[in-house]
Amino acid sequence: MTSLFVNPFHFSTISENPADMLGDFYSNNFEKKRVDPDSMILNLGPQHPSTHGVLRVLAELHGEYVLRAEPVLGYVHRMHDYMGQVKTAAQFLPNTGRVDYLHPVAWNWAYVGAMERLAGLEVPERAEYLRVICCEFNRIASHVMWWGAFVLDLGGVTPILYAFEEREKINDLLQIVTGSRLTLNSMRFGGMGGDVDDRFLRLAREFIPWMRERLKMYDQLVTGNVIFRRRLSGVGPMDEDLCRRYGATGPVLRGAGVAYDTRRAEPYSVYSHFDFDIPVAETNDCLGRYLVRLREIEESLKILEQALAQLPGGPIKHPKAPKATWKAPAGEAYFAVEGARGKIGVQVVSEGGKSPYRVKLRSPGFSNLSLFAEAAEGTLLADALAILGSLDLVIPEIDR
Repeated sequence: MTSLFVNPFHFSTISENPADMLGDFYSNNFEKKRVDPDSMILNLGPQHPSTHGVLRVLAELHGEYVLRAEPVLGYVHRMHDYMGQVKTAAQFLPNTGRVDYLHPVAWNWAYVGAMERLAGLEVPERAEYLRVICCEFNRIASHVMWWGAFVLDLGGVTPILYAFEEREKINDLLQIVTGSRLTLNSMRFGGMGGDVDDRFLRLAREFIPWMRERLKMYDQLVTGNVIFRRRLSGVGPMDEDLCRRYGATGPVLRGAGVAYDTRRAEPYSVYSHFDFDIPVAETNDCLGRYLVRLREIEESLKILEQALAQLPGGPIKHPKAPKATWKAPAGEAYFAVEGARGKIGVQVVSEGGKSPYRVKLRSPGFSNLSLFAEAAEGTLLADALAILGSLDLVIPEIDR
């Protein structure tokens, strides 16, 4: 019996045989390009701890060595870009908190920033400070969860248990502002959805010295461990040329020695008011990318300390902030922020209707993942998994 299922790659009618379905299309095509007739084809994922979600990696192995590796996406596709074009601007706001569940505040900011730029909306200074505070707390939470998960990938179970404690403390803070603990959505067009109280400010100030002590524990427990350092030193080199060819950003690019950070390269909000450094790695290997993220936690703490000390009074929303039924004016705008995984960009095109004509999300993880195939070629399988973990991938962010 013939199925009406249309193969999106061949645009032809195919049979109901499972071997013809989408998943096996990749397998068959990958096997046709086999480098070594005696090699083994291995699937990593799409349900496997090392792939950090529903990512599938097809690998051709000669013994323990990777001859080829090809990431396969599409197992959790959620159509966020398209939903941005069928919902009103306000209705799409919750979606931004669901693109990247580890740093949702940055995605929230990129979208409202694009809409504000399109409408020419000014944001009150207090709201800008609150955005920075929420975003930096959320960045630290994302980085500590990566720290625990990365060490877990390498066989160390204990660190992730500590990481959850830090994350819970930050979630307690962000819950005061957002009302949520995961899919955070606190920003509104023209400002913030809610203000902070004295309890938030007290807990926030107490967290900073506490987290600095925890970073010392990280160094004693993991970073200074000779086995850990030898496990990562020289593994997965990614130079500037490789990163630029694939459009890698964030800690991956800074791990290659390039001091590019959207907060400095394309200044936005009130980041110019703060004194902070852009950490770069001296080596471009997995250890370098690890050290960059730990140093970024230190820099986020510096920003938070200054932002809390300088927090001005005043309103948290523009007096003419759009309502829920607001229609974005006709035009086009783009806004970028620095997320935990790199540069997040949102482009909106409006014709003045109730829904935007186009919404395009720029995911940093997609570019960072794209270089994995080249970086993993010729490495040991165990090292390929270390390289994959060092990219800090959130697959739902990539497979939107």
